Amino acid sequence: MNKVVDNVEAACEGIEDGMTLMLGGFGLCGIPENCIAQLVKLGVKDLTCISNNAGVDDFGLGLLLQKRQIKKMISSYVGENDEFERQMLSGELEVDLIPQGSLAERCRAGGAGIPAFYTPAGYGTEVAEGKEVKVYNGKPHILETALTADFAIVKAWKGDTEGNLVFKATARNFNPMMAMAGKITIAEVEELVPAGELDPNFIHTPGIFVQRIFQGEKFEKRIEQRTVRPRA
Repeated sequence: MNKVVDNVEAACEGIEDGMTLMLGGFGLCGIPENCIAQLVKLGVKDLTCISNNAGVDDFGLGLLLQKRQIKKMISSYVGENDEFERQMLSGELEVDLIPQGSLAERCRAGGAGIPAFYTPAGYGTEVAEGKEVKVYNGKPHILETALTADFAIVKAWKGDTEGNLVFKATARNFNPMMAMAGKITIAEVEELVPAGELDPNFIHTPGIFVQRIFQGEKFEKRIEQRTVRPRA
């Protein structure tokens, strides 16, 4: 039951060229910073990355884009990443842009073993092209398929040696559902505690979904867009 690995190198062992990865987080909040840095170091390429967005130019998944390690992005937001935008518009990067709620539900469905579902989001737009349409309650819905990955890589606030995870605030966006949808799920945590120390009532992801867990060495926790009020 002890799923602890010594470090990020051991956690990312087995990630190879051409794999599909899910990476949790929202903007720069709750992203697996240590694992992303390790992927850059490993130099794995031709990756398909499923993530809400791709960080910024010099942080998060932007680091992998700089090194041309990502072949395809499945995401909902280009965001503040100029390199992401440039590669997408130039045709260097294959991009599948998905409505944010649909992306979250496709990941959740993958983890729950639901192969597909109907949603009204995206009907009448390019998102619906080539997809099956059915009418429910007088409203057209498109068929969206579930998403899974070879590895799901998430970042949690706290975790225990059995892989139970607690996320904090905005980091609960995408991390919990992606943790369920990977064949192998890696969790990097700010604080690693012994089994039994976490209150079961506040665990967001049960350890059954996590295969590897480690305590990250460093978290920058950058702010994507810093907004402050003017002084009086």
